[in-house]
Formats: sequence, structure tokens, C-alpha cells
Amino acid sequence: MCYSAQIVADYRKYVKMFGPDMDIREFARLYWERVEGSGAKVPKGMDAAFVDPATEEEHRIKQWIERYDAAQATKLEQELFKQRTRLADAARVLQTKSTKATIESKQIATGKVAATLRRLDDLRRTEAVDRDSRIFPCQYAPVMVMENGRRVIKPMRYQCRPAGKPAIYDVKYPGTYNARRDNLEGFWKGLFGYTHGLMLVSAFYENVPRHRMEGRELAEGEKEENVVLEFKPNPPQDMLIACLWSKWTGRDEPDLLSFAAVTDDPPAEIALAGHDRCIIPIKPENISAWLNPDPADLDAQYAILDDRHQPYYEYRLAA
Repeated sequence: MCYSAQIVADYRKYVKMFGPDMDIREFARLYWERVEGSGAKVPKGMDAAFVDPATEEEHRIKQWIERYDAAQATKLEQELFKQRTRLADAARVLQTKSTKATIESKQIATGKVAATLRRLDDLRRTEAVDRDSRIFPCQYAPVMVMENGRRVIKPMRYQCRPAGKPAIYDVKYPGTYNARRDNLEGFWKGLFGYTHGLMLVSAFYENVPRHRMEGRELAEGEKEENVVLEFKPNPPQDMLIACLWSKWTGRDEPDLLSFAAVTDDPPAEIALAGHDRCIIPIKPENISAWLNPDPADLDAQYAILDDRHQPYYEYRLAA
């Protein structure tokens, strides 16, 4: 399962590399709904694409980003005041009487003050760092699709909710950010052969049992421990990852664009690192064929997945 990925969050790189249009309406809807309290999780790297707006629509999106950030800063400052007050109260009590509850309250407040300060610093930071473009399930990313004969970039949530399914699917099937190749004509039959997309990824992250990474069995009495590994192609490159996507509509709920990355059995180096799945990078020459699937010829789509780009993946423990 690709539970996290380092993506190209700036839609302008897609435009430069592949010439798609930008669905400015969908980007605007996403940012407006976030300001209105939708809870949409948008990586900082996507926001950064609108720092220097070139059109009226982009100016409007920048304003919504600034409004959202200001509201978040206010919430964090209020939380900071609350925890500093709690910390001061605990310190005052401890001057005269030491209790387990007061000691715990002080420890909790100290941790929350530090965490809130980190979040405030991160919110106000202007220089880019890698984590700005790392996505996790339920976060948004630019995805390239085909629409009316044109390549188009749309913002989509990284956890697919197929059209026609109830919203509870997000909870019932939390792993729907990945679409297993061996289930494309099962669970994913309404999307495979119909709505295909592509996402640019430079690295991905997996939870792997430590003993598998170390190539050994669990010792007697040893509990399984997970570690997070970063897999990155060598030489470094942006990979075109095969995706399935859907537009979901529901009564009295906003429309949702969402997607899943297609996964398959791993190459040898990933298997040796202890993981059993891998996202599928397709070759640039197969972009049009992947984005224009024929549901009557699924063999052609499987052939694209077989004829995949095959970089060598190096791995390391993720920071």
C-alpha cells in the first residue's frame, strides 16, 4: 500500500511537461469550500502555486488561501494561550504541592505548547521544504485526466469514493487510496477502463515490519515493529503514476473528486526491503492511451501496466 507519496504539487509543472489545461473552477471550488469549513486537507505545496497569481481567478484563490491561513493562525494562537495558561497554573500549584495529576498536566501542556509553536512556524514559513508536497490519505493532489478530448489538471482527494457509493465508504473501506491490480475488474470495475488519471510522484513511503526489512524472522518473544521506508528511484526522477478516479455527487453534500493509485507486485529490491506492493509508473509514450481507455478493450490497459517504467528503487528509513 502506498500510504504516502512525495508528489509534484505545483500544477504548473504538469502544464510545462504535458500541456494540459488547468480546471480553475475545481481549484477555486476546493479553496472556497475549505474557507467555508469543508475540512479539505491541501498540502502547502499546492497552495504555493498561487503565491504569484497571473489571472483574476488565481488572485481570488490566493485571497482564500490567505483567509484560511489567517483563521488557522488564530485558532493556533488561541490554543497556545490555553496551553500556556494551563502550564502556568500547573507550575504555580507545584510550588506548594506535588501531585501526579498536576505533574501530568504540566507535561501535557509543555508538549502541546511545543507542538502548537511548530505548527504556527510551519504555517508562517515561506521557504519550501520537501514535506510541503508529501501527501497522505484524504489529502489533495493535482491529477491529470482527459476531458472533452483535452488533458486537464484537477485537484483530487487521495482516497477514492466511487460514484454512486455512500459517503460511509470512506470509513468502511479506508484503504481505497490504492487500487490493487488484481482487483481492477472487481472492486474497481466501475472505474477501470473508464476514468483513468496520472499523478507525478518522486518518492513514496511504506510501513514495513522491521524484521522483514532486516531479512529475518521475529525472535522468540519479540513484538512486531513497523518502520517507515522511503522509496526513491535512482537516478532521481518524477514518475507518472497510474491512477483511477471518480466524481462523486450526493444529496445536500458538495461534489467530491477523488482518486486511487494503482498498485501491483513489487520489483525485487522493494520485496527485499520487506514490502509486498508498489505503485505503477507508466511510460510517457503511453499517456494518451492510458487517459483514453476503451472499456471494451481492457487487455490494452493491462498491457500498459505491464509495459511500465521500471526504475531502480533505493530505500532508507524515513525521517
